[in-house]
Amino acid sequence: MLSLHSCGCCRVLTSIAFRLQTSPSPSLFLSAPTNYKSRFGTANACSGFAGDSDSDEEQKLNFSGVRLEETVDSRIGSGKVRLDNWISSRINGISRARVQSSIKAGLVHVNGRVVDKVSFNVKVGDEIKCTIAELQKLRAVPENIPLDIVYEDDHVLVINKPAHMVVHPAPGNTSGTLVNGILHHCNLPNFELSKEEALSDREDSDDDFVGHCSEASSSEQLHSRLSVASVRPGIVHRLDKGTSGLLVVAKDEHSHMKLSEQFKQRTIKRVYVSLTAGVPTPVAGRVEVPVGRDLNNRIRMTAVAGPVNSRKARHAASRYKVIEILAGGSCSLVEWKLETGRTHQIRAHARYLGVPLLGDEVYGGTKSMVLSLLRPRTTLSSHSKIVKMISRLDRPCLHALTLGFQHPHTGEQVHFSCEPPADFDEILSQLREIGSEKVSFSNRSNL
Repeated sequence: MLSLHSCGCCRVLTSIAFRLQTSPSPSLFLSAPTNYKSRFGTANACSGFAGDSDSDEEQKLNFSGVRLEETVDSRIGSGKVRLDNWISSRINGISRARVQSSIKAGLVHVNGRVVDKVSFNVKVGDEIKCTIAELQKLRAVPENIPLDIVYEDDHVLVINKPAHMVVHPAPGNTSGTLVNGILHHCNLPNFELSKEEALSDREDSDDDFVGHCSEASSSEQLHSRLSVASVRPGIVHRLDKGTSGLLVVAKDEHSHMKLSEQFKQRTIKRVYVSLTAGVPTPVAGRVEVPVGRDLNNRIRMTAVAGPVNSRKARHAASRYKVIEILAGGSCSLVEWKLETGRTHQIRAHARYLGVPLLGDEVYGGTKSMVLSLLRPRTTLSSHSKIVKMISRLDRPCLHALTLGFQHPHTGEQVHFSCEPPADFDEILSQLREIGSEKVSFSNRSNL
């Protein structure tokens, strides 16, 4: 049996990382051509805002009530500058969505008149007065839920999310979520996102299908016009309920903004591994096919070949390579690197390649389909064992293996790695018993 996951297998690397010698032990990817051995490194906890008082600290984390009174000067040039962009440029560390909510709440005056249009164009000489709105209260209750914390400092959390855990509360999932557990672990400011940002799908996630959890009470009239917004405490990106692996959480608004910018600019390093039904052809390549909502199934996305704007599909690109061919070619261990992060991107692209993920009932990796592939390649005496193995598939076999980003406060490049959990490991081990063929580097193309 291969080594199973524990929090000790999660490792931290920085830009000055080094490797320590350890005694050899079984590892999930020990024999694979790509080196996935446990790696060690250092990461120093960041200090808070040096020299700031507690009140200044709170304001930098919250921004609620911050006032700006300023005249637009000639530095904006002769081009058009949106009101929300101009205010964001004048308040260091605030998110544009937070500014937009303040504008929509009627808290911004231009030349003495209320302007509630975020796209209003400012010009030289305009007198701007702005008050940053209070954040809506998140309807989430702290719960004592064990968290597998890979790394933590004053500004960020990196968590190894277990499979079957929803990231944040939503209708139908109001408790037991990652957010509930985080709120018990530490205090987090709420981050308000515009509707566009809430649906930006920065990470492979199914949360958009179940909606978001912020609701304003009748007494919160100030925010009655913000019903399109979503409030998530610290959540910069998300993972499917069924996906296990690494996820970063921001502990202050500055960190949230900086990390969000990295996702938007696609500088976040993300590597996933999956078990697929079948072997993709070629064994390595790049899938650049837009992903949009499946018109025949509201809980599913689909890869849509053709123009990006067709059926409201959005540009999506994934790189993949087969690490290992399993069970005589009926399955494979595949590595994925995301260039974009659309909802269900890996699952939709895997289906597009004709190799849905094992256990992914929504995208075609059904138990009956997997059994039909395995049975012809195994002996009759082993069929009962295979049936038992497949019956335990209760989620898509997908794991967020590594995560790398620039620390929002130190500017240091940090990298984290965590091997897949026991259920993934067990299925992989049994598939290897049926048959295993490593894919050499020379056989890979379009890496």
